[in-house]
Amino acid sequence: MNKTESDLLLKHLKYLRLEVLEENWQKIIKEASKKRPAYTTFLKEIIDKEYCVRIEKARLSRVKRARIPEVFVLETFPFSKQPRLEKKLVCELYDSLSFINEKQDLIFIGPTGCGKTGLATSFLVHSINHGYRGLFIDFSSLITWLMQSRGDHSEEQLMKKLATYDVLLIDELGYMSCDREQASLFFDLVRRRHRKKSTIITTQLGFDEWGTFLHDIHMTAAMLDRITVNCAVFNMKDCISIRPKKVVYAVKKKID
Repeated sequence: MNKTESDLLLKHLKYLRLEVLEENWQKIIKEASKKRPAYTTFLKEIIDKEYCVRIEKARLSRVKRARIPEVFVLETFPFSKQPRLEKKLVCELYDSLSFINEKQDLIFIGPTGCGKTGLATSFLVHSINHGYRGLFIDFSSLITWLMQSRGDHSEEQLMKKLATYDVLLIDELGYMSCDREQASLFFDLVRRRHRKKSTIITTQLGFDEWGTFLHDIHMTAAMLDRITVNCAVFNMKDCISIRPKKVVYAVKKKID
């Protein structure tokens, strides 16, 4: 193959976005000349490599679009420090991803630093790694986003977008208090996702305390009625803080 033919081939590979072939063409041809594999074996190896590269790029793209502040996986969660947490049940739900197919909500309840956000994030990451679309957003940012959409008349568009994620992780629910309009927008989102998609929620508040930030008894009851129809609750209230701490005290020495 002369240089003109080689350049034309590389141009075609680039147009077809066959990155493995484009970047490794000379190496692939050289190896094929030595090993002389069957045509079907040669083609299969090339196709498999292109497929793996494309799948990995798609996965990384989904992770990036999910806006996850810090990526966690279940394998790194310190279950030994949280003996009250049922590791077997957590792992079964994590490995099977059954909560997605069953449109089940996951609620992580516990004090700050107990690892609920890390654990919830690992479920989100695991889902994304298996081809699902997800999004991480903290509760205060979600409320701000929803209120801004109402102000610029893009509320319906945003609601539809949030409703389509296979997994939506809302972090620190109840961290900020809501007025009636904000609570109504949040309830509308919960209603749209109910029995259609899986929502993961982390919060320091038990179900009986949700009214303290929603400030509407009837709306709170309606929301909890939907969420508790099909949900798995991770009660981490008795779990200890596992957040590493490094405190340096600066004390001025007293001079006599």
